Formats: sequence, structure tokens, C-alpha cells
Amino acid sequence: MSTLKPATRPANPRFSSGPCAKIPTFDLSLLLDAPLGRSHRATRGKAKLKTAIEETRDILGVPESYKIGIVPASDTGAVEMAMWSLLGARKTTMVAWESFGAGWVTDVIKQLKLDAEVLSADYGDIVDMRRVDYDTDVVFTWNGTTSGVRMQNGDMIPNDRQGLTICDATSAAFAMDLPWDKLDVTTFSWQKVLGGEASHGMLILSPRAIERLESYTPAWPLPKIFRLTKNGKLIDGIFEGATINTPSMLAVEDYLVALDWARSVGGLSGLIGRANANTQAIERFVAEHDWIEFLAKDPQTRSNTSVCLRFQDSRILEANSFAKSIAKRLEAEGVAFDIGAYRDAPAGLRIWCGGTVETSDIEAMLPWLLWAFESEIDAQSQAA
Repeated sequence: MSTLKPATRPANPRFSSGPCAKIPTFDLSLLLDAPLGRSHRATRGKAKLKTAIEETRDILGVPESYKIGIVPASDTGAVEMAMWSLLGARKTTMVAWESFGAGWVTDVIKQLKLDAEVLSADYGDIVDMRRVDYDTDVVFTWNGTTSGVRMQNGDMIPNDRQGLTICDATSAAFAMDLPWDKLDVTTFSWQKVLGGEASHGMLILSPRAIERLESYTPAWPLPKIFRLTKNGKLIDGIFEGATINTPSMLAVEDYLVALDWARSVGGLSGLIGRANANTQAIERFVAEHDWIEFLAKDPQTRSNTSVCLRFQDSRILEANSFAKSIAKRLEAEGVAFDIGAYRDAPAGLRIWCGGTVETSDIEAMLPWLLWAFESEIDAQSQAA
């Protein structure tokens, strides 16, 4: 017999892992200052873009010696720009423990055709980063968006490394404390932790990465949107608001509003605290129910944004249909949208816990998860 439907529903049932929930205070009226119908190269547009860059630097604590650019095609564009522009100067090591990291491996091996070393781990595990040769160029994700597994810290990355570290931090930036001295290239998108609009990526370069760009020319041709240098020098305008292609000034305004909100909740430490509180609510729920567990095996490397869960019952552990039925029940009730596991990941659920999600909504949703589980078990028993 399934439990009765809970009496309380989340105020915001949006737990998608991308695009993610908007900031709690979001309203379209907040975007009225966007310079729509104006050139992004006009004084006002460039000022907005530069403010977005500098506010990002301030909240994330990016060193002044690092360059921050707004680039096209979301996080994917930023990662591809880095790989196509920087790799090939020395041996490359690719590190992957989930689908997006595996995608970067495919691009480097099959498209750039580099003879790279590949280190990988199954979903739920993480590569031992102490095994990596940091005298090679290393490409990795900080947080496995589709596996719920993240790096605990960057302590294993040596300061005297000869290679570059290229880090896809799209589900980590604004929710995890990134060690900038260990990262030479860092990328993320607005649509993740701050719930911004899609299509815009951020590319952060260390002085070492800039030196590589200005001293190395790849063997392959670079499309216009990948070009970061001209006549052997960095195109500084990209990192001051003069974007390579036309950005959406509406999306820029939305990002600025989200940055203002981030500052209002305590900046980076406040955002990390909110994500941790959300994850802890799920940890309490998992501890109280023996039919569900985290996909991430080690609590020390468990993500506090893309929280991946799977069912423990041996009859349904690998049943995609069961997990999909749970997600459909919750969506039909209007209590949780888009929480099915990523298509390449093991069967289960994925609940976004980034800082734009309210802990009260996580806590209101979890009793519904219990109801959906028991209802589906009942339905299967009756069908049998």
C-alpha cells in the first residue's frame, strides 16, 4: 500500500540540471535595463559586458592576472575553443568519469587526432588524479554533471607543472571553491549554477595559458569563433567585453541580475552554503530509506549540485523504465520537473541542488519521491 500524497508541494518544482532554476527573486521586470535593439559594441553594451566580466572575477575570486572572456556556444564552446587553440604543443592527458568528459576525449582523439593518454572511471567513481602526469596538458571536468561525482580539491595538481590544466567547471563555478592557482583554463556557462540563459560561455585563462596562446600555433586551421590571438598576441578585447560574435544583451542583463542576487546571499560562500544545505537534505532522506542511494560511491567526492541517485532494490536497480516512471509521476503532480538521469548514465534520478534552489523546495519534494516510489512498486505488483 502506497503512502498518501503529501500535503505540501514545492513552491518551485524546477530541479533540472541544465538549464537550471532561475534565482528565487527572478521576475522579467528585472531585465528592463537591457539595452535591446542596441549594438553590443556601443558604449552601453560594452559597459554591460565588462561589468559581467568584472563581477564574475570579484565573486569567484579570480586573480587579476587571469583573463575572463565571454564566448559563444555555452560551456561547450569555451571548452572546444581552449582545446583547439592550446592542445598539441605537448602530450595530452584526457581524464573522464562521466559523459561530458568522455565527449572531450572523443573530440581530442577523433577530431584533433592527438595521441593522448586517456584515464577514465565508471559512473559513481572518479579517476585518481594523483596518477596524472601534470607535465602533459590535462583536460578534465571538476564536477561530473551526469555522474554526481566531483573533485574534492586540487591539492594533487603541482604548482611546478609543465603542462596546462584545462578544467570544465560548468556545474562547479559558483557552487564549489575552485583553486585558481591550480587551473590554467577554466570554463563554465551561465545556465548552470546561477540559472542564467543559455548559449553563452565563460573562458578564464591563467598567465601560463596566455603564454601558450602567444607562443604556439596549432597545426590545424581555427574557425573564427575559436581564434583568441591575432599576429601572435592575445586579442585583449575579448576579455574586456568586445565579444567574438553578437551576444544576447537580454541574456547578459539576466546574468548581471543573477550576479547581484549572488552577492545578496553572501557571494561565493553563501552560494556554496545554499548548495550544501540542499544536498544535506537529500543525504538525510537517503539515510532514512534503504531503497535509494547516491550514485557517487565516496561521500568526499559527492557533488553538491548535480546529485545523482539510484534505486537499491535488485529488481529495479538497472531498470530505466522504473526510474522514468518515477520521474513521470513527479512531473505529472507538478512537484519535480526534469529529474531523470542523464541518457548515458545508469538508471536513476538527478536532482539539481545548486544555490538558486531553495532548501524548503527540496524538503517538500522528497516526501513526494517516497510516494512515487511506493506507488510504482504497488503498480508493478498489481501488474504481476
